[in-house]
Amino acid sequence: MGSPCITLDDIAGLEEAKETLLEAVRQHLSGGACQPRSVLLYGAPGTGKTLLLRAIAGEVASSQFYRESAYDLVSRWLGQNQELVRELFVRACTQQPSVVCLDDVEGFCGAEGETAREAARTELLLQMQGALQNNAGLLVLGATAVPWKLDCEMTRSFEHHVCIPMPGERSRALMFEQQLKGVLNSLTEADFTGLALRTDGFTGADISIVIRDALMQPVRRVQRATHFRRVRGRRHNQATEEDDLLTPCCPGDAGAIEMTWEEVTDLAEPIICLDDVLKSLESIKPSVDQRHLEKIQRFTEEVHTSKQAGASMLTNAS
Repeated sequence: MGSPCITLDDIAGLEEAKETLLEAVRQHLSGGACQPRSVLLYGAPGTGKTLLLRAIAGEVASSQFYRESAYDLVSRWLGQNQELVRELFVRACTQQPSVVCLDDVEGFCGAEGETAREAARTELLLQMQGALQNNAGLLVLGATAVPWKLDCEMTRSFEHHVCIPMPGERSRALMFEQQLKGVLNSLTEADFTGLALRTDGFTGADISIVIRDALMQPVRRVQRATHFRRVRGRRHNQATEEDDLLTPCCPGDAGAIEMTWEEVTDLAEPIICLDDVLKSLESIKPSVDQRHLEKIQRFTEEVHTSKQAGASMLTNAS
């Protein structure tokens, strides 16, 4: 799998993370001995961790793939939390080789004195350690957007750590382009590049929100319009063009007909333009602040330093 602490950047990095994890899963399912048996995915919210887990799920039979949120396994009822964690691993062990995915793994690490979390955390560590010692056919994947909330023991329980990056400029341009695929639009490659420059600090999820809002801009124009004109275009979900469809226009435009959207029966499918996306960008801001990114960077550096110190100790001991 490469370095035990991997940091990735731009869209090539996300693809590398996907291929790295898929290779680990394929080796695991085929009985390979070299793959890691536990991997922690971490990164800011909206950077693609869930998409990676979905890609992995597509490689594994449903009977061999077990995905749970830590918060679902931490029960408020005393005593039930250990049982839920134990049952998850027992079920996974009956279908070896299998993959256990734990979303929001930070949910196991609460404040001191939170009995339910402490019990679930202890049980998880025991199960992961037992699977490792017994060479059980389990691959455990954890995912978190707040890795600094994991205590040292929980962090060390994962053999490999993969940081999913914020999308770079090239990634963001491709994301805008991909999000608008299949939608009538007039944006050019230069427009996508310009949008990427304007959205530094946006995650993939943020860009999806921008595009969803931009797709509503034509709807808003139709609802606000007081005049429409006849154009050649195509109806929604139709591949062929036809004449005499209606589109919103200004009152002074040639051929303008005074009417409301409720009177329109033959509406031409709107073409999304750059102004639609820019208008949406005026009200949508990045969801991840700089402090969050700084904490992820510090975690990465701490894990990397810890791995180096561990490797140095092993070298000196030998």
